[in-house]
Amino acid sequence: MGGIVIGYEIGRLLKKETIFCERIKGEFTLRRGFNIKKKSKVLIIEDVITTGKSSLECVKLINKSKAKLLGFACIIDRSTKKNLKIKGKIISHLKIDVPTYKKNKLPKYLKSTPITIPGSRFIK
Repeated sequence: MGGIVIGYEIGRLLKKETIFCERIKGEFTLRRGFNIKKKSKVLIIEDVITTGKSSLECVKLINKSKAKLLGFACIIDRSTKKNLKIKGKIISHLKIDVPTYKKNKLPKYLKSTPITIPGSRFIK
């Protein structure tokens, strides 16, 4: 949901229709009367892209609608070649290299910090 305001503003500036996907029972879907028109051109806009899993779910809806994916845009791109699931150019305002660690390789200063999982993927 973090990309909704950004997507709306970009759509408004470009004078283009803006729609968004919502997660229902763990899957992205179109609601509120939204649909993707056949052969329409679609730009996926996110607040943050890490793995691209949410974007990939949107790509499935775009492909199902037989629309054309133009690409991806976000404010913050913290993806790496290793963890990125989407293919295509990502246009971002800021690229951040965020280190990730295996459980047994965690630096001492992080060991007492509780683990959290950001995003909406696991919200019921």
